[in-house]
Amino acid sequence: MKLHIIARGKLGRGAEAEIIARYAKRISWPFAISELPDVGGKSPAALVPAIIVALDETGALLSSAELADKIVHWRDTGIRECRFLIGAADGLSDEARASADLLLSFGRATFPHLLVRVMLVEQLYRAITIIDGHPYHRAG
Repeated sequence: MKLHIIARGKLGRGAEAEIIARYAKRISWPFAISELPDVGGKSPAALVPAIIVALDETGALLSSAELADKIVHWRDTGIRECRFLIGAADGLSDEARASADLLLSFGRATFPHLLVRVMLVEQLYRAITIIDGHPYHRAG
């Protein structure tokens, strides 16, 4: 299954880009990041059955293991792509939230959208290591 982050705004060359690149190299599944302008622009068309997960502070609070369980369930039921939507500084549009199969939150605090990208890429890497039985994730 392809893991695809679709994010508003340009990442640039800062510290966030370095961290994202580090985790992206470790992801063993098909993986892509598509950037859209802060306003306007269209998401790349899904050519295969896809699940849409929108990052939103009002979304479900899932543990890393619970996120891994959802990803493996979607994969095992024939979903070929999991799209993760990240909004710009003002968040996602109502339309983007309404299109989502899952609203996902990393907590009730508001995080900068570039930091959310870092957190999401790390959580996707962690989910894959959980699914693969790799020791990276050390549950307490």
